[in-house]
Amino acid sequence: MLQVIETKNKIREYILESTFDDVENITDETLIFEKGVLDSMGLLFLIEFLKEEFGITTNDDELVVENFESINNIVAFIENKL
Repeated sequence: MLQVIETKNKIREYILESTFDDVENITDETLIFEKGVLDSMGLLFLIEFLKEEFGITTNDDELVVENFESINNIVAFIENKL
């Protein structure tokens, strides 16, 4: 459980540093692409961050919005890859 919280915090911090959005406006369920927090270029940078931070690689068939549309989905994606 603690690791999940730490992972969420790292993702939230990364998103906050990558956008001008206020962290209070971004919850674990916020649809970050629908809300315009990240765009397609932001997704590429996010994937690079996940590779560097967590040592995971992303296959082409995993590059779907559902895997990255919220902090909760990103954390679930990371957990499935580890």
